[in-house]
Amino acid sequence: MKKDFLRVWDFSTEEINLLLRRSIELKAGKDSNKCPLIGKSIGLIFEKASTRTRVSFEVGIYQLGAQSIYMNLNEIQLGRGETIHDTSKVLSRYLDAVVIRTFHHDTLTNFAVSSSIPVINGLSDLHHPCQALADLMTIREKKGKLKDIHIAYIGDGNNVANSLIEGASRMRMHLTIACPEGYEPDPEILKAAKAAAKIEIKIVRNSREAADRADVLYTDVWVSMGQEKVAKEKRKKLRGYQLNSKILSCAKKDAVVLHCLPAHRGEEITDDVMDSPQSAVFDQAENRLHTQKALLEFLLASR
Repeated sequence: MKKDFLRVWDFSTEEINLLLRRSIELKAGKDSNKCPLIGKSIGLIFEKASTRTRVSFEVGIYQLGAQSIYMNLNEIQLGRGETIHDTSKVLSRYLDAVVIRTFHHDTLTNFAVSSSIPVINGLSDLHHPCQALADLMTIREKKGKLKDIHIAYIGDGNNVANSLIEGASRMRMHLTIACPEGYEPDPEILKAAKAAAKIEIKIVRNSREAADRADVLYTDVWVSMGQEKVAKEKRKKLRGYQLNSKILSCAKKDAVVLHCLPAHRGEEITDDVMDSPQSAVFDQAENRLHTQKALLEFLLASR
């Protein structure tokens, strides 16, 4: 039976731990001479531009012995009016899995319903689960554990924040999100996470309060792709939610700084924090490769 990865909660705690252990093995070079997905073809449908998602998936697919087929909407019939249902049915006959990076999360769920092959969310407006896997791997590398780690997320309650909420609830991590009113994470995801986990998930308005004694400080861009029309208003509201040295000083002395990239330096994060010894931002970016390889193995090696 095929399994999709559209949100973090598609996987159990045990499955996430399995993926993280395998990701660490792959990063260390274990089985680097093996090609478990040889002969398989994986489609990449990208409605939104990308650096890390596209390159890490293409490199990972190659290293696992498979081939990637990149498609943007200007190059396939989905962008010219063919239904998601029809495209999904056809690509299921050609491919072994598909990664979709899109605006609307409904595009993914509708595609997955009609697909007989695994569908992976490369990013949507609601979730960014592949990023969350890399976040969890990075925190485990730097802190040696996940359970009871305190994360402070500062800024816009966007898709990254939504997936971080689900990751924290699965792995029993404490999460405090500092954001202005009206920029909270998805309320249904937040409500479900609080009900499902015996951990603390809080929304506060003060960045210093969120950062107090935190093990991990995390931020993301204030304005994502597709939000250009509201950029001025968002920047005005989020101006007090910058991750800077003053906020970093509120956290634990060995706190780790994360950012999913791309970063708008001087806006949501300052250069001195981004480039500080406490920053794990580029380790976090590298770990996209390793966690996605583990994910592809998990979904496809036994098919």
